[in-house]
Amino acid sequence: MPNNEILICGAGIAGPALAYWLRKGGFTVTIVERAPAPRPGGQTVDLRGAGRTVIERMGLMDRARADSVDQRGFALVDASGRVTARVPADSFGGEGIVSEIEILRGDLARLLYEATRPDTEYLFDDTVTAIDQNADGATVTFEKAAPRRFRLVVGADGPHSVVRALAFGPEREFVHPLGLYTAWFTAIDDLELDGWYLMHNAPGGLVASARPGRLPGEIKAGFSFRSPPIAYDRRDITAQQELVAQRFAGVGWETPRLLRAMRTAPDFFLDSMGQVRLDRWSRGRVALLGDAGYCATPLTGLGTSLALVGAYVLAGELDAAADDHRIAFRRYDEVMRPYVSQAQQLPPGGASGFAPLGRLGIRLRDLSMRQMTRWPMRNLLAAQFAKAGDIALPEYSIAADMR
Repeated sequence: MPNNEILICGAGIAGPALAYWLRKGGFTVTIVERAPAPRPGGQTVDLRGAGRTVIERMGLMDRARADSVDQRGFALVDASGRVTARVPADSFGGEGIVSEIEILRGDLARLLYEATRPDTEYLFDDTVTAIDQNADGATVTFEKAAPRRFRLVVGADGPHSVVRALAFGPEREFVHPLGLYTAWFTAIDDLELDGWYLMHNAPGGLVASARPGRLPGEIKAGFSFRSPPIAYDRRDITAQQELVAQRFAGVGWETPRLLRAMRTAPDFFLDSMGQVRLDRWSRGRVALLGDAGYCATPLTGLGTSLALVGAYVLAGELDAAADDHRIAFRRYDEVMRPYVSQAQQLPPGGASGFAPLGRLGIRLRDLSMRQMTRWPMRNLLAAQFAKAGDIALPEYSIAADMR
């Protein structure tokens, strides 16, 4: 077994970011990914705070800016399309609801994949089915590939992590639902957004939204709804779309138009929102990274920053600890734990603030949104947004040539 060979499960954001820094430290890296290829599309993600700093240290900021989506800000609209509140993108120094740099998840994943592809082994269309650890390493069984031996295994495979289930226990022990479901998809439509991320609330905890895509005529749409746990087949897209259509039947604004576009979307995705919380992010030779270990939910806008910062810290500590992964994993937890706790704090009201159940709740939320951009509230919130996304990044030798 190569002494420095590490397996990462998940080729989204966290996994390739970790691979990039591990290769800087001289590790041999393999990434296994369930999808047959890097996943394209997806919604916009925020590059803010320390996550932005990590991208800068990777030398990818110019490319990220070139691929960023131009958005003027966030606005609430009523059933007739009238704007009831606006929050311009520059209201909080580029760290607010819409950050200064918003990039499609697929575009960021592609940047990271291309940055790691020359010296990272990728196993697509496969996944991990068993992990057998001992004092010398871990034998990993794959669904398709032959079993292999690794020094360490890292689960960067999202909130429904297979690695976490195998090494830590069932999902129900670690995922804390918010009582909120969200569907995202790309639509080719001429809906006039004028650069704004528009969101419409309807009674019953229903939220319809549309935001600009990067390509002309492309929009990124979403439907969210409050609900107790729902049993559904995650592989049956048609049934999921029917579930969403039933929930949003009769809702105003551009909802009927978006529902029609949903039926032919190439990247429809439905999932529950929940936060992942564990007392520790490692067990033996297995560690968790990003959403697999500390999903904050899209409500915080910090999931991407957590993934990028976590990857940088984990790789830096593994490099600094040389042959003792136990020291590295302990330091990783010590450095990241305060940042994760801070980033997992939900905005005021949590799911209720995002998707109020009644008309009064919607009106009160709209009023509070209008107050956000007024002085001195704007300055106070700007400081809070900046603090939530910030951490004093350690200085590691793996980034020495980037400073």
